[in-house]
Amino acid sequence: MLYLGLGTNLGDREEQLRTAVREIGRQIGKVASLSAFYVTEPWGFVSSHPFLNAAVGVETSLSPWAVLDATQAIERGMGRRVKSSGGQYADRPIDIDLLLYDDWVVRSPRLVLPHPLMGRRLFVLQPLAEIASDVVHPVTGKTVGEMMGMVSDVTG
Repeated sequence: MLYLGLGTNLGDREEQLRTAVREIGRQIGKVASLSAFYVTEPWGFVSSHPFLNAAVGVETSLSPWAVLDATQAIERGMGRRVKSSGGQYADRPIDIDLLLYDDWVVRSPRLVLPHPLMGRRLFVLQPLAEIASDVVHPVTGKTVGEMMGMVSDVTG
């Protein structure tokens, strides 16, 4: 199972998330689970625009790299022009992060799986725990639920 984290803080946030979920189902695979939508404060930068975050579980046969290509195409199609890099974050119409994909562990310049910061981000872990609390992180050996209970700094 592939787990993706979704976030948006521009435009009609609920519609942005619903559009992203539809496109994920169309381009990546069957959407098997979707968390509630969570209102959260920006993480890693200051903005007057709160985020709406969710997590989605997807059944897919695509490779992690094909999933990355598809998520980036969805982001571009929804108006995202600049991807965050080097710890520089900004307001965005949509952000789709690969969080976990079965037991895949990937460390490459283009893709890191599991997502390297997911264990520090309550806005990722809370919706993910709603749909995948018993899923085990292939590096830490902890479940998503256990990881959520260990997050002490929700602002980064």
